[in-house]
Amino acid sequence: QVQVVESGGGLAQPGGSLNLSCAASGDFKRKDTMGWYRQPPGKGREQLELVASVDDRGRTDYRESVRGRFTITGDNVKNTVSLQMNNLRPEDTAVYFCYVLIIPIDTDAAKYIWGQGTQVTVSA
Repeated sequence: QVQVVESGGGLAQPGGSLNLSCAASGDFKRKDTMGWYRQPPGKGREQLELVASVDDRGRTDYRESVRGRFTITGDNVKNTVSLQMNNLRPEDTAVYFCYVLIIPIDTDAAKYIWGQGTQVTVSA
C-alpha cells in the first residue's frame, strides 16, 4: 500500500517562510509527479488549487500566484518532495495536501495518493 506522509507547516507572519516536506512509501510500478495542492478556508476538497509539482525528470510547474516565492524540490530516489515557501502572504493560508501520482503494481491506471494535509496559516 502506498502512503504519503507530510511534515511542516504552521504559523508564519506575512513575509515569512515555511517549509513543507513529504515522503511517499510503498510499492508501485512508476511515479509520474509529486506535488502540493491546497484547500483555502471556506472551500471544499473539490476546489483544491494546484500549488506546485515536479515530475520524474525534475520539471516543475507552479501556480502563478506563488511563482518566484515558492520552490519545489523532488528526490526521485527517496520519493520525497519539499516545498520552500518564502515571502508568504495571508492568501497563502490553506490546508496543504501532498500527493504522488503513481502507476500501481496491479493496474496501468494512474492513481493519486494523498497525504493527510497540513495547515499553513499566514497572519500578523
